[in-house]
Amino acid sequence: MQEENKGRRDFMGMALGACAAVGGVGALYAMKRTWDPLPSVKAAGFTTIDLATAKPNELMVEKWRGKPIFVLKKTADMKPNDRDIVIGSDRFHVSIGLCTHLGCIPAYVGVEHKFKCACHGGQFDASGEVLKTPPPSPLVIPPFKIEGTKLVLGETGPEYQKMLDAGLTA
Repeated sequence: MQEENKGRRDFMGMALGACAAVGGVGALYAMKRTWDPLPSVKAAGFTTIDLATAKPNELMVEKWRGKPIFVLKKTADMKPNDRDIVIGSDRFHVSIGLCTHLGCIPAYVGVEHKFKCACHGGQFDASGEVLKTPPPSPLVIPPFKIEGTKLVLGETGPEYQKMLDAGLTA
C-alpha cells in the first residue's frame, strides 16, 4: 500500500513538474515577444526603392513608416522642377502621398499629369506643386539618399539636404 502511494506521489510530482515546465516555456516565449519590436516599428526604418524598374508616367506606390510614397518617373514633356530627383538622365517625383490639406490620398491622373484629391478638390502637378487649393503647401518630400539607381527613404543624403536647405521639401 505504501509502495502504491509512493508511485502515485511520484506521478503527481512529475505531472506537476511537466505542467510547470510547459507554463515556464510559455511565459518565456511571451516575454520574448514583448521585447521584440513591433512590425510597425521595424517598418519605420529605411525603405529602399529600385528606380530602374520605374516606367514613365506610371505611378508607383510604396509604403514607408505607414504612409504611401508616390514615385513617378517623369516623361520628357513634363515640366522640369527643382523638386525633381535626378538620377542619370531621368527625373523622378517622389513624395509622401498624402494631401497637405486634410491627409487624403490623391489619385494620379496620367493623361493630365496631375494628382487630384477627391475630398476637397485639391490638385497637384507632376512635381507635387499645388495647382488648385485648398492644400496649403506642396506634397511633402520624405528624407532620402540616392545609391546608384536606388532610393533609400528615411536617410538624409546630400541631394535631400540641398532640397531641405532650399525649402523645397514642404
